[in-house]
Amino acid sequence: MSKAATQSASSAARAKRPPLASFPAKSLLDRAYNEIKFRIITCRYRPGEVLSEAAISLELKIGRTPIHQAIHHLMMDGLVSIMPRKGVMVRPVSIDEAMEIIGVRLVTECYCARLAADRADDTELQQLQEIVDSSEKVTEMRNVEQMMLLDREFHDTLARAAKNAVLADVLRNLHERSLRFWFISLRDPDHHRNVLAQHRAIVKALRSRQPDAAEAAMRDHILAFQRNVTRQV
Repeated sequence: MSKAATQSASSAARAKRPPLASFPAKSLLDRAYNEIKFRIITCRYRPGEVLSEAAISLELKIGRTPIHQAIHHLMMDGLVSIMPRKGVMVRPVSIDEAMEIIGVRLVTECYCARLAADRADDTELQQLQEIVDSSEKVTEMRNVEQMMLLDREFHDTLARAAKNAVLADVLRNLHERSLRFWFISLRDPDHHRNVLAQHRAIVKALRSRQPDAAEAAMRDHILAFQRNVTRQV
């Protein structure tokens, strides 16, 4: 198999893996990957912290082989670095990386909102409304982890509603890379309420079938995220 084909197969495999520990795992590798990734995203494994595969194996009660394989996949995802004879280091949070991701989201996700305003079906619009309603309850509880999960679900559903598979793949990758920043951003209790209001504005524009309003609401949402990340990171 050529190097390009190998890289393509690897990327496809990563895209199929559930990104968070709240999703069911089909194998010990999936479980190890999900559990470690969830701990990194939620900063239980802190940025810059050096981890031991043996310690993770004991903590998760999973054998060393799937742990080692999961670490390799997480390295490919850009979440950890392998340090010879020292262990595995959680990659530090980079404000430059966050700004680059946000810059791309301003182009792709605003376009996605425009498409969804025209193409979303009634079922998808109802799903988005239900996510927003669930988010209101979680916001009142100040459950940051659940807020992050619901935010991810909201944007995934919106990406599907645009009916553009290539765009959905691009956005999925961006959101995967944004998860730690989302978690850090959602530490601010005011930002919880602001995100909820922004999601409601997006859904309102989609239901009204107004592409310009949907794009503007999404842009406001992303720029608010940018401002909050700049303060938090």
